[in-house]
Amino acid sequence: MSSSTRPNPRRHRLLTALAATVVAVSPLVPALATADPGDPTLVLVHGAFADATSWDGVAAELRGRGYRVVTVDNPLRGPRNDAQALQSVLDGIDGPVVLVGHSYGGVVITNTHSPKVKANVYIAAFAPAQGEFVQGLLDPIRFPGSQLLPPALQVRVVDDPSGVAGRNIDGYIDEPYFHPIFAPDVSAETAAEMYTHQQSAALGANLEPSGSPSWATTPSWYLISGDDKVIPAAAQRFMAGRAAPATTREISSSHASPVSQPDAVADTIVEAANSVR
Repeated sequence: MSSSTRPNPRRHRLLTALAATVVAVSPLVPALATADPGDPTLVLVHGAFADATSWDGVAAELRGRGYRVVTVDNPLRGPRNDAQALQSVLDGIDGPVVLVGHSYGGVVITNTHSPKVKANVYIAAFAPAQGEFVQGLLDPIRFPGSQLLPPALQVRVVDDPSGVAGRNIDGYIDEPYFHPIFAPDVSAETAAEMYTHQQSAALGANLEPSGSPSWATTPSWYLISGDDKVIPAAAQRFMAGRAAPATTREISSSHASPVSQPDAVADTIVEAANSVR
């Protein structure tokens, strides 16, 4: 036997160890790389004063658990307009869907009616009944505690093709108030980054009456933020209690729970997703 064909004991041991490692690791690969075909797509809808990046932590957690996740750019123009924009996203998704709305995003999923949607998840969100509107649900007599008022809440004129003469009046949270009111339980650095992503909302979106609520016919979950300075916890409990009724959970969190507590938010979403498999 020549030296080129003689077995090399060291090389043989190395290849054997490598093969054993591949066998040991390979069962983990499908779980990390693919979602179960029976799982619904999780569609995340942000609210006012935020954009789709507010879901980054939650989306990463859900994808790490093997779910398909879509984050939606919510126009923040009004329930009817924004529900139509969301419906166009749903039209491009095959299979069942779980809709998740944070804050004003809850108004949007409430006004979205699609046979693909098997569950709604409200995260510190508005869940209006027919004819109700956001400003009315912030009633300080019934539900005191919201600090989303001037001078924290400011207005500006913006370009808006859907508005009168291509313009609209939008509300936004002024920078000195953003951290203490919207997201007091995140670091100053995180709050500053969130502020750079803030999207203003049309004032008319707060006054437009909501349509027939999807939660009346769709199983719903609600995660209440107990320390919320935007939508008081009492208002959230009221809305959750009548939503079909919703399966309700509560955490000690600010309004920005998707950023401050992404794992807890993901847990509630997964609970809803598991119900529709």
